[in-house]
Amino acid sequence: MPGRYLLRTFGCQMNEHDSERIAGVLEERGLEQADSAENADLVVFNTCCIRDNADQRLYGQLGQLASEKAKRPDMKIAVGGCLAQKDGARLLERSSAVDLVFGTHNVARLPELLDLADVSDGPVLEILEETEVLAAALPASRRSPFSAWVTISVGCDNSCTFCIVPSVRGREVSRAATDIVDECERLASDGVVEVTLLGQNVNSYGRDLDGRRPLFADLLRSVDAVEGIGRIRFTSPHPKDLRPETIEAMAECASVCEQLHLPVQSGSDRILAAMHRGYRAGRYLERIEDARRSIPGLTLSTDIIVGFPGETEADFQATLDLVEAARFDSAFTFIYSPRPGTAAAGMNDPVPPEEKRERYARLTELVDSIAWSKNLDLVGRPVEILVEGPSKKDPSKISGRTRGGKLVHVSDDDRIRAGDVVTVLVGGAASHYLTGDLAL
Repeated sequence: MPGRYLLRTFGCQMNEHDSERIAGVLEERGLEQADSAENADLVVFNTCCIRDNADQRLYGQLGQLASEKAKRPDMKIAVGGCLAQKDGARLLERSSAVDLVFGTHNVARLPELLDLADVSDGPVLEILEETEVLAAALPASRRSPFSAWVTISVGCDNSCTFCIVPSVRGREVSRAATDIVDECERLASDGVVEVTLLGQNVNSYGRDLDGRRPLFADLLRSVDAVEGIGRIRFTSPHPKDLRPETIEAMAECASVCEQLHLPVQSGSDRILAAMHRGYRAGRYLERIEDARRSIPGLTLSTDIIVGFPGETEADFQATLDLVEAARFDSAFTFIYSPRPGTAAAGMNDPVPPEEKRERYARLTELVDSIAWSKNLDLVGRPVEILVEGPSKKDPSKISGRTRGGKLVHVSDDDRIRAGDVVTVLVGGAASHYLTGDLAL
């Protein structure tokens, strides 16, 4: 199967990590990475289905590739990931250019499926209902030599009415803690200094292994003991499962970063109940206050959905009130779009599109103003950053992130390189980043 491949990824960190495994599987079979579709023998799309815009981006790019495939019929196009798992044969109906559709549970079989597509008279489709080989057991082609994702579980047992993830990722399956620690030790020996533990709900890690103990807190302590790992992050926890033991472990473990991403989704108790989130706004605020008391300098981020079916102006105002009370450092904000296969897709009383857009604008304005205010509080203070490399927007600067996950831009300096941990004196602030000078 020698040749060149191009991999395009949509979606979350889990998808990004899956793409590293897809790349690893392909490179193990002799393929090399291409820099464009024009010189690729294989184009693989790893898809997302959480929001409608990801669907539209995929089909738009497939349409653009159709002309290239018409010129080079031997070029193969494969579509995998969550949208493929959800839509299956419908993908082939919408795009005649696709040669292979595979789901979230059969990445390990990608080389064999591509071999089958080479000799098949038509497109190949394989969608499995359960994972045969955990992606963590596959080779990976990591993009960063000093930072890595580590999967601790796959799937989700929650029933949020807006979310398609349980349908496309399956039931929650936890990896053995010894396997996770072993992987972290191998990464550390390879020069990795920062790991991000991944799961659809990391707080419920291990319940399928042993439901009697706070295993995620135990796991944090075990990874913290790995020599060479200086930063540990995790995503995403569920507010209803954030336990005191986890907060205690975060506070005690030197390598666990002072960062907590805790998706709230809404500030209205009525909407939270309709979403099946399992907590009220007041309980959410109590838990983040517990975390802030225990973890000095904690950076807090969240996810918020605007325009969930039946959301009134009073419900939306409750969300604004919660944002004011929580004082998030950042927030990922989304306009609700119905996803076929979810309970919310069949709910009545949709919010008119113009009201969604107006509320979204008000929310983002509030989130950005609070984030800017919190970043201004850091001006004049030293912060520790892990250097990631040249700034994407300004090549004269380098970028890195604080332990709290804040992006910092610094003037380039020959004395430092990607992977270094340096101290920066913050000199300026915006809503989404800081600027500063090295304090060497």
